[in-house]
Amino acid sequence: MPIPYETAEQPRVLDHRTGPHGEVVLRRHGELFQIIANGCFLMDTSDGRSERLLVRAALRELEDASGPRPAPGVLIGGLGVGFSLAEAAAEPRWGRITVVEREEAVVDWHRDGPLDAITAGALADPRVEVVRADLAAYLADGGEPYDALCLDVDNGPGWTVTEDNGSLYSPAGLAACARRLAPGGVLAVWSARPSAAFEEALRDAGFVRVRTEEVPVARGVPDVVHLATRPA
Repeated sequence: MPIPYETAEQPRVLDHRTGPHGEVVLRRHGELFQIIANGCFLMDTSDGRSERLLVRAALRELEDASGPRPAPGVLIGGLGVGFSLAEAAAEPRWGRITVVEREEAVVDWHRDGPLDAITAGALADPRVEVVRADLAAYLADGGEPYDALCLDVDNGPGWTVTEDNGSLYSPAGLAACARRLAPGGVLAVWSARPSAAFEEALRDAGFVRVRTEEVPVARGVPDVVHLATRPA
């Protein structure tokens, strides 16, 4: 029998913080944890298939494009609820795993908070480094290249959490991604919906092997992972 609306369990706020990038909230709704950023639902712990696919598909595309590499390095942009990090840490082929997360609260929720059940083992992995920084700035600053960039900081290139995140998907932002990739490296971008315009932007930025993998959802359009390769 359906639970009457007035007696159904309502989401409960576990933590709420306001920082330089706005508001970030962790809620619990039944067994699910939810992250809300600036009033926009970002992600929850209900599934995780597409977030795990983000990392899995990047490695598969990397090996398909240029063959196996010794201990490839991956950057995960956005810690979120931790599914992508957990997937990367469970894969022994990755040699270096860097997670870039700008919100101190999100890192805290994984280190000593409700989300540690998802990533406690991953954070203890000696291959893993968590960097507190804005992703666009981190990529633009330069440094040692990665074999794969797995980006999940928004609901997609056309549905950003903050307005300034749009620069990440601009020509300058995609050029910065290409510079932080080793030759033949792979860029993987999570999105809540497909975007033909973003695929075209990737091609215009010089990426090759541009394609999209879909993950069907219960209702509405599928989650997707956009994949693109820097020429060797």
